[in-house]
Amino acid sequence: YQTEVSPVDLNIARRKMIDSQIRPNDVTDERVIQAFEKVQKENFVPGAISELAYSEAELETVEGRKLWLARDLSKMLQALEVKSDDLVLVVGAAEGYASALLNELADTVIALEENEEVVEKSSDRVVSLELDRIAFVKGSLKDGYPSEGPYDVIFVNGMVEYVPDAWLDQLSVGGRLGVVIGDERNGQARVYKKSAKAVSYHAEFDCVPPKLPEIVQEKGFVF
Repeated sequence: YQTEVSPVDLNIARRKMIDSQIRPNDVTDERVIQAFEKVQKENFVPGAISELAYSEAELETVEGRKLWLARDLSKMLQALEVKSDDLVLVVGAAEGYASALLNELADTVIALEENEEVVEKSSDRVVSLELDRIAFVKGSLKDGYPSEGPYDVIFVNGMVEYVPDAWLDQLSVGGRLGVVIGDERNGQARVYKKSAKAVSYHAEFDCVPPKLPEIVQEKGFVF
């Protein structure tokens, strides 16, 4: 006879993710931890792989976009020191998971994507989940979304090769940009901060999250 395979208890899996992937990695901000506790990650992955939602895997959610490891995402959100009244822009928002986490930390999140179908589907998803303070918008990732700025926090949801000037231009004074600069082998998570006179950054930790293929250095001619 066949024994019935019990489905994965996703609530237990979420707790294990927090206890094994987040807390041991110097994430102590309780607001960040509570965001990961509250947001149900399984709602943001394709149904066929929903049981893998809390595994240590970079699951593909939409074409060209993968989820970050919980360790790296939680460390970055902690480093950004998001406040409830911050206006947040997510660059490369994809399926909306990072935007939902940020929406637990800040009242308003603008979620930017280039692909119209992704914008429509992800917008429908956050509406169905009653996340009505997340607004999905369509536009070029490297251009940011100036019409809603300036932003207190910009989170770049993928590793890039450089920081476009547009992102820094759209920060408010005191604003923070969280981004990972690197390639397939090495990546550095940075938080850029804007003062009245300049922009500076602090290197936070090393990680290699999934790349945003739209943000690459233009290669010079090779003869």
